[in-house]
Amino acid sequence: MKFIVKLFPEITIKSKPVRKRFIQRLQSNLQVTLKRIDNDIKVRGLWDRVEVELPSAEAELRERAIELMQCTPGIQHILEVDQYPLGSFDEVFQITKAVYGEQIKGKTFVVRIKRGGKHEFKSTDLERYIGGGLLEHCETRGVDLHNPEVTVKLEIRDQHLFLISHQHKGLGGYPLGTQEDVISLISGGFDSVVASYMTMRRGSKTHFLFFNLGGRAHEIGVKQIALYLWQRYGSAARVKFISVPFDEVVGEILQNVHHTHMGVILKRMMMRAAEKVADRMKLPAFVTGESIAQVSSQTLINLQVIDSVTSKLVVRPLITMDKQDIIDITKEIGAYDFAKNIPEYCGVISDRPTTNAKLDRIEEEEANFDYAVLEEALENTQVISIDKIVEDINIHTTIEALTRVAENQMIIDIRHSREQERKPLNMPKAEVLAIPFFDLETKFQDLDQTKEYLLYCDKGVMSQMHAQNLQDKGYTNVKVYRPEA
Repeated sequence: MKFIVKLFPEITIKSKPVRKRFIQRLQSNLQVTLKRIDNDIKVRGLWDRVEVELPSAEAELRERAIELMQCTPGIQHILEVDQYPLGSFDEVFQITKAVYGEQIKGKTFVVRIKRGGKHEFKSTDLERYIGGGLLEHCETRGVDLHNPEVTVKLEIRDQHLFLISHQHKGLGGYPLGTQEDVISLISGGFDSVVASYMTMRRGSKTHFLFFNLGGRAHEIGVKQIALYLWQRYGSAARVKFISVPFDEVVGEILQNVHHTHMGVILKRMMMRAAEKVADRMKLPAFVTGESIAQVSSQTLINLQVIDSVTSKLVVRPLITMDKQDIIDITKEIGAYDFAKNIPEYCGVISDRPTTNAKLDRIEEEEANFDYAVLEEALENTQVISIDKIVEDINIHTTIEALTRVAENQMIIDIRHSREQERKPLNMPKAEVLAIPFFDLETKFQDLDQTKEYLLYCDKGVMSQMHAQNLQDKGYTNVKVYRPEA
């Protein structure tokens, strides 16, 4: 089974060496991700496309491959094709009729052919021949050149004919790793999630920097979101997850800074810390999720004051976006249910905040701040590879993982509803409750607490994190279910 991967149009207007480098990177990224589902998948980079060949047309492999390609930056379209040797006009017509005959029955259609290589005919010549044949031999409603119900798509490359049976929309953007690395200040809310996604889509390996203001539960939630973004859109590259304990910094601000300036100064402290982390990692920029005037600290004047504390480039992909548009993107990328459950901890220190901060007044307030607290937070920074989050959780958790279900135990499938439908957990001898992770904390308190509950997810990551979170909240009847391989 074969796919033709069409490049994001901006790639095709690059200079020859840049375009070649982008295509090579896209090929490499697809090889890394696709070989995780089947080591026999072949990926070949060409000048105007990338070709992907599956070892079989098995439905689950096909669907998984399409899903991975649709989440790979740098792709405009994925064309599902059948390949034939290029024969005579009549042979091409017969093949096209066999593939498209039923699809165009009772509908208007048009034939579109893209051709590459040297041939003794023009694309329009073959389009007319095939179109006339389909019109004569199939029960159609006729040809419509402008608004057809079905577009019959063919590609000719040298002596090969490709019939396009399906077209799937790609993510667009640039291949991951073609732009400089950045570090994203991720809080787990809608804005920082979308900002991180947008720089990943634009080709930057995006590391995650988290300022922990809400304790272990907050960190669990943000790690979960970062892991999801990486696994879905950026797993062709290894990135870091950096966690800085910032609760003492907030405490210092609450004690020594006037309430009207707390929000701006907190952001300036984050910028100072982010600059230190970026310097250590030799990164030129960091990413934030601010949008003009969305909250008080995000007026242009306040943003200028915040940025003045760092020499790094601050990238703000969402700067002119509306909140609802940002939320809509989280739904499109599958991150809405993650982000909606993360509280905005920065708001706890907003008390009649200024929207027109003056740098001299800010610096006067900061003179009362004990910078030893910030230095201590940086010294206690934790850095792990994003793909090691599972191991990190296992090392620091006290949660027991079981491979069998006892009489008084029930399994809770905490996967997203889509995953539950796609791959149901069949346990004939055990009772299974389907409670997606984003509803778990709310609904768990209503369960029969005389029973013991084993949380389940595909990779064991979310189940460990949520089991730990529930135990931290006092529920001792929680463990993890990890089936034997």
